[in-house]
Amino acid sequence: MTTPLRNRIARLIAAFATAFAIALPSATLGADTQFDKMRAKIAAFVADKMEKLGGSRIIYKVDTDGLREAVVTDLRDDVYKILREGRIAFSGLAIRDGGVDVKIADAKGREQLTRKLASAAEGLPAYALAVTDGGDGLLRLAPTDAASAARLRDLVEDSIAMIEQRLKDAGIALASVQPEGADRIRIFLPGTMEPERITAIFARKVRVGFRLIDLSMPAERAQTGTPPAGTEVLLGFKDKLPYLVAMDSALEGDDISYAGPGFASDTKEPIASFRFNGRGTRRFAHVTAENVGRPFAIVLDDKVISAPVIREPITGGSGQIAGNFTLEEANSVAMLLRAGSLPGRLGLVEQQVVHPATKP
Repeated sequence: MTTPLRNRIARLIAAFATAFAIALPSATLGADTQFDKMRAKIAAFVADKMEKLGGSRIIYKVDTDGLREAVVTDLRDDVYKILREGRIAFSGLAIRDGGVDVKIADAKGREQLTRKLASAAEGLPAYALAVTDGGDGLLRLAPTDAASAARLRDLVEDSIAMIEQRLKDAGIALASVQPEGADRIRIFLPGTMEPERITAIFARKVRVGFRLIDLSMPAERAQTGTPPAGTEVLLGFKDKLPYLVAMDSALEGDDISYAGPGFASDTKEPIASFRFNGRGTRRFAHVTAENVGRPFAIVLDDKVISAPVIREPITGGSGQIAGNFTLEEANSVAMLLRAGSLPGRLGLVEQQVVHPATKP
């Protein structure tokens, strides 16, 4: 769920460029410094516009309870995967009091599990774990305080990316979306005097689905007639062609742990790559094993982003989405995949109209 810093900077540059031309910071500056300076410039520019034009001020709170639940659920699934793959005998695997408990009688098995978890978290502070020996083979695993704080920062940044994309899709070019405190997001919209119209944009969560394509009839015929029971016709994100897809999703956004833009190793074309959590990895392996030779659709907000054919069982828990994308489109697709995996919903804390400053 972590957004690469360079993509955050690119988003900020694009947002700022809609307001006026700007020279990029010196390449000698660190990435964090660039990001902070760009964000500060956007905030200052939009605040000035708010003072002159008035507008809307909206504050959201991210779902910290949903985040904690998602983090611990993913940890339990990762532990289960390691234990099964390593053929380590265990019992009592359960979520308890914000962490995961598991009993492993064999000392070598306990060591193997902790080593695998530490290796997976290497270089990723947000995944660091505290391991407590409860005696008699009992291990208690829980995110460290620093890891929990890092995950919260990532959730806020991903939520900001989703908000910015939704505003852009709604044709709102001038806005400032900034973190406020640890778990809140502040939106300034100069010249927009109807905050309710904006909050309606975020009233629903991004819908992500991995659905099988129905081959029982041509999609064009289903589009003009009656599609088979349990199916519907959706249009392609870019090609605008009809696709006959199952209504039920084999996997959903909650099964994704990471998504980001990149380039295909062979064609170098822009792609969106993704990785499933432990539960999603198992589901995807089962679905692909059962449907080799069939196409399946990756669906975002009722648009088919890609419809690849399953060539073989996919057991590694990751994949790539290619669709003749521009780099900006690949970034948008990756952002929507991340948004679909965000825990819970944004909670509206405040919305108000800010009137222009009174002239002397």
